[in-house]
Amino acid sequence: MRDGLRTLLEADPDIEVVAAIDSGIHALMLVRTLNLDVVVTGLNLNGMSGLELIRRLEKETVTPKPRVVVFAMNDSYEIVTSILRAGVNGLLVKDTSREELSSAIRAAAQGHMILAPEITHLLVDWFRRSSNHSDELLRPALTELTPRERQILLLIADSMTTEEVASQLAIGITTVRTHLHRLRVKLKARDRAQLVSFAYRAGLMSASDTFEIERPPPCYGCS
Repeated sequence: MRDGLRTLLEADPDIEVVAAIDSGIHALMLVRTLNLDVVVTGLNLNGMSGLELIRRLEKETVTPKPRVVVFAMNDSYEIVTSILRAGVNGLLVKDTSREELSSAIRAAAQGHMILAPEITHLLVDWFRRSSNHSDELLRPALTELTPRERQILLLIADSMTTEEVASQLAIGITTVRTHLHRLRVKLKARDRAQLVSFAYRAGLMSASDTFEIERPPPCYGCS
C-alpha cells in the first residue's frame, strides 16, 4: 500500500514525495532534518504506532511543523476520535481515490481539515444521536437563569453584540455585561463562544425561540 500511495502521489506535478517508509522513528528523524509540509501515515508502523507518531509530531518544535494526513483501515468511532484528538489535518479511509488523496494533502499543506465522506457521516450520526442526551443534561441549568438572563443568552446566541443587546432590550451596556458575567458563572462558561454553544446544545435555538429573539417579551421586574 505504501508503494502504491507513492506511485499515485508522484503522478501529481505539484506534490514531491521525499520518502516512503514504515518506521515511525525514521519518520521523526526526517521531520527534524527536512522541511516537510505534510506527513501521510497509517496507524500500523514499526517502532511506534501511528497515533504515537502523530502525538510526537504535535510536540516537535521544528519550523514549519508538518501537517498530518491519516489513512485509517478501521473507521470505528473509537479509532476516529482517537485520531482527531491527537491532532491531524486529514483523515481518509482505505477506499479513498487518488483525487481525494491529493486534495487532502493540498488542503492539509494549507492548514485546512479534510475528512473522508464516511468519516463525516460517522461524526454527524454520532452528533445527532448524542445531541438529545446532551440537551437533557443541560436543561436543568436553565432553571437557574432569570428571565432576563435567558433573554440575553438567546440574543447573544443570535450573534448580537453587547451594544445591540442593550439597544434591543432598552437597557444599559454595563447591565448587559453584568448579566453576561452572571451567565458565565452559572453555566460555567469561559467566554461568549461557550455561551452560544450552550444555547444551541440545550435546544434553546428552536423555531419558537427564534420569535422570542426577534421580539423579546417584556421582562417585568428585571433590570
